[in-house]
Amino acid sequence: MGDARLTRRRLLHGAGMATLGVGLAACGADPARMRTPEPAVTGAPTSQGDEAALRRKIASLLVVGFREPTVDAGNWVMQAITGMGLGGVILFDRDQLTKAPRNITSPDQVKSLIRTLKEASPSLIVSVDQEGGRTSRLNPGNGFPATRSEAEIGAAGSLEVTKAWARDLAQTLASPGFTFNFAPVVDLNLNPTNPAIGELGRSFSADPRVVVANATEEVRQHREVKVVTSLKHFPGLGSATGNTDFDVVDVSSTWKPVELEPFRDMIATGMADTIMVAHILNSQIDPALPMSLSRAAVSDVLRNQLGWKGAVVSDDMQAVAIASRYGRDEAVALALDAGVDLLVFANQQEYDPQVVTGVVDGVVNLVRSNRITETRIDEAVARVNALRR
Repeated sequence: MGDARLTRRRLLHGAGMATLGVGLAACGADPARMRTPEPAVTGAPTSQGDEAALRRKIASLLVVGFREPTVDAGNWVMQAITGMGLGGVILFDRDQLTKAPRNITSPDQVKSLIRTLKEASPSLIVSVDQEGGRTSRLNPGNGFPATRSEAEIGAAGSLEVTKAWARDLAQTLASPGFTFNFAPVVDLNLNPTNPAIGELGRSFSADPRVVVANATEEVRQHREVKVVTSLKHFPGLGSATGNTDFDVVDVSSTWKPVELEPFRDMIATGMADTIMVAHILNSQIDPALPMSLSRAAVSDVLRNQLGWKGAVVSDDMQAVAIASRYGRDEAVALALDAGVDLLVFANQQEYDPQVVTGVVDGVVNLVRSNRITETRIDEAVARVNALRR
C-alpha cells in the first residue's frame, strides 16, 4: 500500500471513528471502550498427542466446499471428516466460475449425500446459502420449489406472509438434512444499485425496523426445525458499490452507523445464532484491515460494543477481496486473532482438495510461534460446538 493511500486511510479513519462513536452512542455503546486487547501468550503443543488433539480442534473450525454430488470413503472431503475431524461442509448447486453442476442436483440426491456425510460424522455442520429469490442453492432447476426474495417479502409488509415464507424456506432445508443456513441477510438496502445486495433483491428493506421484524421471524422458523442461521454481513454491506467475491470493496465513505442496528437489536433480543462478518474495507472502524480480519470490528465493535457472545463466522476466505491481498495463511491468522471462530473455504474461486490439511498445518504453526494461542482455539471450539447442540 502506497504512502499516499495510507495517509488517506488514516484521515478517513479519524473522521470515520468520530462518526462511528456518535452512532454507537445512539446504540447505547461507549466509544471510549473501543480498544484492541493485548494477545495472551501460551506455550506450543508439547507432545504428539497434544498436537494431534490440536489439529482436530482446528479442523473442527473449518467449513469447506467440494464438487461432487456423491461421495464415498475415498473422497478427500470424507477423509477430512473421518480422519481429521473436519467441522462442516457447504453445498452448492453450481460452480461459481464454471457454472458446472456441483453438489445439489435433485431432492433425493442431496438427501442421500447429506445422509452419507452425517454417517461419517453425526455432528457435522451441513450448510448452504438459501436466502430466497436469486440466492437459492435449492431451486426449481434442481427440483426444489421457487422462493421469493427478501426484497419481495419486505415489500409485502405482512409478518404473516413472512412467517409462511420463512417456514417453507426452513422446512425445505430441514427435509434433506441441512443443519445451517447462511441467512438471513440483515444489510440495509441503502444502495439499490449495489451489485452484491440491492440489485439481487437480498435485503428486506432500507428501514432497520422492517429488516429486524422480518429477519426475526425467519430465524424463529429456522429454529423450529433446528436449522442454525447466520446474520450477515456485519457491520453492513448495504451501501457497497462492488461484490467482495470478485473485487475489493471499500464502504468507508458510504457506510452509516445505522447499519449496525439490525445486529444490535437481534443480539439484544436473543434472535442471533451466529453472525457472519464481511470482507469489506471500512476505515470508519479500521483504517487498514477488512472487517473479517479486524479486531476493531469483531472484538471491539461486535463483541464489546454490541455484546455478542456467540460464534462469529467468516465469509468465503477464498474470496478475491481476501485472497488477492493476504494469501490464505496470513488471512487465517488475522481472522482468528480478530475473533472469528468458524472459517469458510467454499472452494469456488479456487479448488483445493488439500485446503483442510493446509489450513490446519498453518494454524499449528501459528500456535507453535505463539502468534495464536491454544486458548484462543479452545474459545472458538466451544462457541462452534454450542451450535452443534
